[in-house]
Amino acid sequence: MILPIVAYGDPVLRKVAKEIDADYPNLKELIANMKETMYNASGVGLAAPQIGKDIRLFVIDASPFAEDDDLSEEDRAALKDFNRVFINAEIIEEEGEEWAFNEGCLSIPDVRQDVYRQPKVTFTYQDEDFNTHTETLEGLAARVFQHEYDHIEGILFTDKLSSLKKRLIKKKLDNISKGKIRADYRMRFPNLKKGK
Repeated sequence: MILPIVAYGDPVLRKVAKEIDADYPNLKELIANMKETMYNASGVGLAAPQIGKDIRLFVIDASPFAEDDDLSEEDRAALKDFNRVFINAEIIEEEGEEWAFNEGCLSIPDVRQDVYRQPKVTFTYQDEDFNTHTETLEGLAARVFQHEYDHIEGILFTDKLSSLKKRLIKKKLDNISKGKIRADYRMRFPNLKKGK
């Protein structure tokens, strides 16, 4: 089932999400719905807060990036099979010199900005069967992970922009929170009054 994606301005996007265990109700169905929602919106990642749930869960399928000829051979190879579910992820370490990449977010349609992140991230997480893994990602795969991880920490990519860039996009962000935006997928807007 395709779920509405929560728009910028909704308080759930600012919460630090809670850990879950294997008893979380209808988890397999929720994961399937999140993947369907992500694919419907042509996204490469979707975190539970983006569908209104403040839990430490996100899905990534970055394989569409693997066809981008502008990427390095290493990035394309790393992204080709990067399709996973992350539960209760915790970053252990981020390393390297920050680099810029143009990011967007399904909760913030039509806003894209260069965001600086470190190129290497080591983290633990549980898969959908609650097996625990420790892993290190680099390059674009690390960035996609970091972007989705930020969502479960209550952080949006716009928080990482300079104060000047934040001022330049403020009106756009205000319009998104008021529902004054058209997206090619279902959205839920926090500041829409009933009956309007």
